Amino acid sequence: MKRDAWTVQEAKAHLSEVLRRARRGDPQRIGVTDGCIVVAEADWEARAGRGLGAWLADAAPRGAPLPDAPRASRRGDPFDHDTP
Repeated sequence: MKRDAWTVQEAKAHLSEVLRRARRGDPQRIGVTDGCIVVAEADWEARAGRGLGAWLADAAPRGAPLPDAPRASRRGDPFDHDTP
């Protein structure tokens, strides 16, 4: 039986079932208006264990790509003795 969400009272009364379904890989929503999701620890670690850097890269705002900086220097090469 697939559920949209457990009420808090139902989840309290059937906690073992909520946990069994979450461990099976079926995230369980508890709360109708302001819900929370119960997932298996292995699923959570697979999603959350990627590290801060990966999260920052994924969460960075997307927009128009920035132009590449020019590679040539207008000052010239300071080690080139032929440059005035």
